[in-house]
Amino acid sequence: MPSNEGIASALHSSPFKVLVLGGSYAGLGAALNLLDLCEGRSPRFTSESADTSKVSKIPVKITLVDEKDGYFHLISSPLALASGEYAPKAWTNYRDIPALKDIHFVQGSVKNVDFNKKQAVVIDSETGSSLGLQYDFLVAATGPRRVWPVVPQEKSREAYLSKAAEHIEAVRKAKDGVVVIGGGAVGIEMASEIKLVMPDQKVTLIHSRDKLLSSEPLPDDFKERCLIALHEAGVETIMGQRVLSTKSSLSDDDQPVWDLQLSDQSRIRTGHVIHAVSRSISTTTYLPQSALDEEGYVKVTARLNVMPEVPNSLHHFAVGDIAKWSGIKRCGAAMHMGHYAAQNIHQLMLAQRQGIKPEFMELQEIPPMIGIAIGKQAVAYYPSDGTTYGESVLKAYFGDDLGHTSTSRP
Repeated sequence: MPSNEGIASALHSSPFKVLVLGGSYAGLGAALNLLDLCEGRSPRFTSESADTSKVSKIPVKITLVDEKDGYFHLISSPLALASGEYAPKAWTNYRDIPALKDIHFVQGSVKNVDFNKKQAVVIDSETGSSLGLQYDFLVAATGPRRVWPVVPQEKSREAYLSKAAEHIEAVRKAKDGVVVIGGGAVGIEMASEIKLVMPDQKVTLIHSRDKLLSSEPLPDDFKERCLIALHEAGVETIMGQRVLSTKSSLSDDDQPVWDLQLSDQSRIRTGHVIHAVSRSISTTTYLPQSALDEEGYVKVTARLNVMPEVPNSLHHFAVGDIAKWSGIKRCGAAMHMGHYAAQNIHQLMLAQRQGIKPEFMELQEIPPMIGIAIGKQAVAYYPSDGTTYGESVLKAYFGDDLGHTSTSRP
């Protein structure tokens, strides 16, 4: 019969089970930074080297769950849906990412999470069977569900590439030009990337308000500069007009033709219509209602764990766009949250295994800030810098590949 000391030793050496739901910027940020810390390395999302000399490695088993079979670089979606050359670069199968070789991946959807039992039920996409996954710590990072073509809806890289190719061909063949409906960040970037890749194609952006990005708490000079940059990229704009109806038909040569009626009763004829209004649907229905606000966002503390009124709150974290926090929803903020959650989970592990007093990182309020790629330049707003723009800003914010390299660290 094993001794009490033997049982305690086994429990002390058994790996922590960490379940990460969602494999985009926030989820991968949490998983990879935590893996670094548990293996005695500085986390990859910090420029400073952490002192890990006095901290022993911590055994950990991280499981990542996502509905898709790969990581899709959301920032590059406008370019991926305009360029057949770029589209394959935007989606990488999780199993082909070297940094994830020590992370167990399950392709599936989350049915529910029991905070008391610390167990999640996941529907496996391949078998359709229910998997009961036990965990010590959970990170919810599923993000909102956005509509096509803002985000591809396909669950596999193969299906995505087929859909992207079909979309790109429809845009290329549109004889009467392309209309993009919606003047938010997505609409601006979609219109400008199409014009950049297909300079001979007529592209018109229609927005219902007098200023672009009308729903964002950003200064007017930034919004005005975005409009100027769109025009410099060759995109035509119709401002202050709502699209009341869209009707499709076939031309004499069997090509699609769309007839749009605007709120001033004018009509526009075009060969292709892209709805770029970024409507999103909450994906947090798998979580207990007590963890959510009325809009489905997860209520979190500055340490990114759920509020104390929820059972086992210190073992449950929410990061990225599903977390109720200040600031515009951006990939940079999502990665930042993932990093903080990883640090705080690691501190809890150290406290439990090594008796070290935890030193938690607390997220500060995030002011409005954004960077938008518009053709060959970018327009950005940061509180301390104000509005900046130009080719150098594009390079600084997005590099040469719309941020793919900077957000996909090995």
